[in-house]
Amino acid sequence: MDNLTIHHSFLPHHDAEASLTFYRDILGFEVRNDVGYNDMRWITVGPAGQPDTSIVLQPPAPPGCGITDSERDTIVEMMAKGTFAAVNLATPDLDATFERLQASDAEVVQEPTDQPYGVRDCAFRDPAGNLIRIQQLAA
Repeated sequence: MDNLTIHHSFLPHHDAEASLTFYRDILGFEVRNDVGYNDMRWITVGPAGQPDTSIVLQPPAPPGCGITDSERDTIVEMMAKGTFAAVNLATPDLDATFERLQASDAEVVQEPTDQPYGVRDCAFRDPAGNLIRIQQLAA
């Protein structure tokens, strides 16, 4: 079997600048690509030192992707509720990461918590409502 890795994951955004500020300035990700087309924008970001792993911040349902207007409306509604998309990140120091994000006025969903399934984690929402769950790496 091939040695597969995760190369790109996709998260929607409704405000490219707000998402860019969150991922670059608050999470500390590198900007790898920033592509505009008409009034849409795709921004590729990723953690420093991990050039092969990226998140593409994209319009929620760009034209030509086969999504109906009704489906697009559903996506936008789910984004507003924070129930459409999520990503799990990891850090060696959850408490320090939580304090830094909380000080940035990021929307806190869950303070650092020991979970019954064996991890310690916290959760935030990005400007588009995507759930960002951060887990502490095992010692």
